[in-house]
Amino acid sequence: MVYNTFPWPSCSSCTASGTDAPADKTRQAIETATQAVLDARAQFPGASLADLYDPLTMPPVLLKAHQKLDAAVDKAYGKTGFKSDAERVAFLFQRYQALTSLLPTEKPAKRRGKSTKATV
Repeated sequence: MVYNTFPWPSCSSCTASGTDAPADKTRQAIETATQAVLDARAQFPGASLADLYDPLTMPPVLLKAHQKLDAAVDKAYGKTGFKSDAERVAFLFQRYQALTSLLPTEKPAKRRGKSTKATV
């Protein structure tokens, strides 16, 4: 995941004094976890990103660093217990779409009344 491309979450439990910015503690936890991912990558200077992120050969230290980063970001968004990375990605994209879309995110109400189909 690339969390830095998503808007910061806004929730009363994780924001600083009514702003949309995450509280210092939340932001610091994410920054620390992000640095741990970068540090883990640095332990393998000859490896490409494809090598590092191969699901069959990913270094355990990098996997653990990403798991901690995921947990910190999940906590910031107030959502935990994702069953898979795909579920986490879907949640983040829904949030992103809701914050950036010019279209309403609510489903339109069902119409009542007669059908407007023409009969022949």
